[in-house]
Amino acid sequence: MAERKPRKSQQELIIAEASRLFWEKGYAETSMKDIASACGFRPANIYNYFGGKEEILYEILLQEMMEIVSPIKHLKEDEGVDPVTCLRMLVENHVRLTLGEKSRSKLLFDVGLNNLSPARRKKIISLRDNYDQIGIAIIRRGKKAGVFSKEIDEKIAVFSIASIIARSRIWYSPKGKYSVDEIIEFIVQFSLRGLGAGTSAGR
Repeated sequence: MAERKPRKSQQELIIAEASRLFWEKGYAETSMKDIASACGFRPANIYNYFGGKEEILYEILLQEMMEIVSPIKHLKEDEGVDPVTCLRMLVENHVRLTLGEKSRSKLLFDVGLNNLSPARRKKIISLRDNYDQIGIAIIRRGKKAGVFSKEIDEKIAVFSIASIIARSRIWYSPKGKYSVDEIIEFIVQFSLRGLGAGTSAGR
């Protein structure tokens, strides 16, 4: 007998439907009524979980950034794992989240950030900075170990890798030519070549 998937809570349903609508219609054009209708209940029900539309957007961005950062945060200080493996772990975690179940929302961070209050925007940017710092630490260790080119600017390298991954959610399709695993391998090898590590490192 096939195992049933757990039913989404109302809060999860609101987040999922709001995320989809924010992408399809735009944040400004999506109303609380639209979100409630997509969820199959009255607008008043949403206020049992969220204070307003901005709070829903904040929760979407917060959850995604936490899922990107939390599994790899130990790599910032972990010198027991070689830099190439660390880079692969960073890319794989980010790509799987970007192209996984939540990819259908295609919510772009920079668009979303512009609609947050300064305090909430600061929190999301802080998490994004944590991600950058993890990547910078990995590349810096690779340079020190002689694995990556000493001429590489760590910050620009991390920004470039993150941008490639974030952009992939726009063009990726589950029915397309490449699987998620193949895309991960391409981005890893592309990144390693850019960092001066060669094409077969980390395999």
